[in-house]
Amino acid sequence: MIEPDLTDRVVLVTGSAKGVGRELLLSTAERGASVAVHYRTSGAAAERVADAARNRGAAAATTVQGDVTDPDDVEGVFAAVEADLGTVDVLVNNVGAFAPDHWAEISFDRWNTVLETNVNGTYLCSKRALPEMREQEWGRIVNIGYASSEKGLISPKNAPYFIAKAGVLMFTRMLANDTQDDGITVNAVSPYVVENSDEFPDDLPRDRPAAFDDVIQALLFFLDEESGYISGENVEVDGGWLPETV
Repeated sequence: MIEPDLTDRVVLVTGSAKGVGRELLLSTAERGASVAVHYRTSGAAAERVADAARNRGAAAATTVQGDVTDPDDVEGVFAAVEADLGTVDVLVNNVGAFAPDHWAEISFDRWNTVLETNVNGTYLCSKRALPEMREQEWGRIVNIGYASSEKGLISPKNAPYFIAKAGVLMFTRMLANDTQDDGITVNAVSPYVVENSDEFPDDLPRDRPAAFDDVIQALLFFLDEESGYISGENVEVDGGWLPETV
């Protein structure tokens, strides 16, 4: 596994109290980072993750609460991280709701939540992180996408999620271009089905879901110092999956 040295780096992973976000954050803790566990409602789980991070080698760990779709909350999240740990060097935009129902059965509020958490949350957190990254001329932003979103994946079920993730990848490429002279890279990691999913399709590629380590491997590649020329890219962690509906 790639082993970037994250000593003296401050890492914020949104939605890191549970699931993939938790594992991504802990992987950076194991490499010496100071980590901020972000949550909206799962405070107790976030505290457990912070404890785990300290036990796994984090230089420091804190928890921060906030809604990534609210500009004031985002400001509060970053202000708290900066007060406890310092400037955010690595931002992983992991928060993103989904709605696995037929589009006509999804309420407007749910539809809006999916779009706001995935797109607006990524936009607001990235915008807040960039001034300090530009000032220090170093930064890593990694956005969590979804496999095949760039191929025009769309389905009547979970439609707002696919639309949102396509937007996240467009934003990733735009932001990479806009920061190309600033010492910052902006990339995406796009899994298909991960091991903690509630349901698994019958025809999983390679006969298994992606392990957490598969997703972590892609993240660590982008965080490595030697990956500093790689920006605007999207690594699909999908085992070679190609959807029938594209």
